[in-house]
Amino acid sequence: MARTKHAKSIARFGPRYGARVKTKTKAIESKQRKKQKCPYCKKFSSKRISKGLWECKTCKRKYALGAYYIE
Repeated sequence: MARTKHAKSIARFGPRYGARVKTKTKAIESKQRKKQKCPYCKKFSSKRISKGLWECKTCKRKYALGAYYIE
């Protein structure tokens, strides 16, 4: 039996939904969970609170930008 790749955050889907959907979801989720660059203080300290809402841990600002990641 062949070994499978580590699925990380998409392991919750199991065998459902197909490979293409799961790889796209994995790419988006891994990017959105990283710390993003704050547009005000220019440091990598912004985290996503909810859809489109971000908070910078350094300058303590909350702002609305992209739903998944800051562009």
